[in-house]
Amino acid sequence: MSFGIQTAAYIAASVLFILALGGLSGQESAKRAVWYGIFGMAIAVVATIGGPDVNLSAFLIGALAVGAAIGVVVAQRVEMTGMPQLVAALHSFVGLAAVLIGINSDIHPAVLEGAEKIIHEVEIFLGVFIGAVTFTGSIIAYGKLAGRISGKALILPGRHALNIAMAVASVVLMLMYMNHAGSWTLYAMLIIAFVIGAHLVMAIGGADMPVVVSMLNSYSGWAAAATGFLLGNDLLIVTGALVGSSGAILSYIMCRAMNRKFLAVILGGFGGPKGPAMEIEGEMIAIDSEGVAAALNDADSVIIIPGYGMAVAQAQQSVAELTRRLRAKGKTVRFAIHPVAGRLPGHMNVLLAEAKVPYDIVLEMDEINEDFPETDVAIVIGSNDIVNPAAQEDPNSPIAGMPVLECWKAKQVFVSKRGQGTGYSGIENPLFYKENTRMFYGDAKKSLDELLTKIG
Repeated sequence: MSFGIQTAAYIAASVLFILALGGLSGQESAKRAVWYGIFGMAIAVVATIGGPDVNLSAFLIGALAVGAAIGVVVAQRVEMTGMPQLVAALHSFVGLAAVLIGINSDIHPAVLEGAEKIIHEVEIFLGVFIGAVTFTGSIIAYGKLAGRISGKALILPGRHALNIAMAVASVVLMLMYMNHAGSWTLYAMLIIAFVIGAHLVMAIGGADMPVVVSMLNSYSGWAAAATGFLLGNDLLIVTGALVGSSGAILSYIMCRAMNRKFLAVILGGFGGPKGPAMEIEGEMIAIDSEGVAAALNDADSVIIIPGYGMAVAQAQQSVAELTRRLRAKGKTVRFAIHPVAGRLPGHMNVLLAEAKVPYDIVLEMDEINEDFPETDVAIVIGSNDIVNPAAQEDPNSPIAGMPVLECWKAKQVFVSKRGQGTGYSGIENPLFYKENTRMFYGDAKKSLDELLTKIG
């Protein structure tokens, strides 16, 4: 394959990637957008391995086959509940690839002179730095999302001073590397960057993990772009810039949705308590399926708020069936989606689309929040922080100031929950103790299936 054909293929792949990102902005176009991305990546891979600079050896073909086989197996086995940690794990691969490519470029340096050599050395150093931060940060994120590492924020004494010291040390090492102090400076920075990535994510509380996932997505994009500059691969540069910028924009949007400062997210250390928690009065009152069914039969308007608990129980099909039956009775049923519901951006939208819930009744927080006072019944399925009134009522809460779905303003609130625990983030929720709230205990799918038998 000539350079001209390869360049044309790269341009085609870039266009398809842009169309894929654009299509993912809407539920109706998302499926088509995924296919754009698949075809774009297929073109990119074929154009790269068929390029004039690549020796298509048996080892390369074997690596491609093994990688493809692993990808197929993982894609078939992973559940939707495991998607957040899978995404975090994939981000770590991008970071590790950037590190290995940078080290390889240092071991086998290109023959360059003057300004080109300086730029090349900067590319190596930045690629390894960003890749290392992405790698360990993604590993920690995976551990937190998989429940293997505590979701609580790890706040070390003088953590900001520690971060600044490590960043300054990395800059000094880069200057030394560019002045030919030796490859040891690159490896010393690599160790520091590993520590920075782990420390930044460890300092973020479990309630804010969706923001972490989008941040790491952005980091992986910039790591890919740095690798593209290092290898002189235009497609990697374009793709990395697309992923990096879109991830950064998504992180910013999610920070606004959670009333967080973007810089505070990058530096870590938010999502922790600010002082003594507010005392909660009242008690949790349980209700059975018959009581919920009676209230739903009498209601004219219903708002359903899905959360990660729905994903864990795989209850989306039961939720969709409940929606169909209530709408068949002439009742108004809508869904309220918080920007950070679940542990992955868009998590709930994907689940509801999978269950074929109509797009027009799935509304974002800003579109539906003011309708709760006129709503007869609000049903919360496996949500905690996004419906927590402490965000508005308790200035010492870890989520103080975070915009939430004000479901407690509905006439009746039913909360589908496994038990009385505080959930993944460890934050107590006063909603469960309010006079108009009843706790519908049990596995979400089993509870909703039982409820369906009482709603004809």
